[in-house]
Amino acid sequence: MLNEETAQAFAREWIAAWNAHDLERILSHYAEDIRVTSPVAARLTGGAEVSGKQALRDYFAAGLAYYPDLHFQLEAVFVGADSLVLSYLNQNGARAAEMMVLNGEGKVVRMVAHYA
Repeated sequence: MLNEETAQAFAREWIAAWNAHDLERILSHYAEDIRVTSPVAARLTGGAEVSGKQALRDYFAAGLAYYPDLHFQLEAVFVGADSLVLSYLNQNGARAAEMMVLNGEGKVVRMVAHYA
C-alpha cells in the first residue's frame, strides 16, 4: 500500500526525470507490461493506447523530440491504495493529471493521462 511519503518521493523523481529529458531515467518508473492511455499518444503514434515498455520507449522518445522545451511543475499528488495521481503544469502552463497504478515493486503498470 502506498503512503504519502512514498508517493511524494515517486512524484519528485518522476518530475525530475522528465525535466532532465533522460529517457532511461523516465522509463525506470515503468514496468515491462505497462499500459498507457493518452490523447498525446494518439497524436504522436496514431493510437491512444501504448502497451509494453518498448512501445513506451518509442512514444516517450517521440514526445521528447516533439517537445524539446518540455518541463513539468508538480502541483499536487493524490494518494490511493496502490495508485496515485500526479497533477502538474506543462511547459505551456497547461494542466495535466496522470493516474498511475503501481505494482509491488513500485513500477507503473497502468497510466491514464488527462489534459485540461
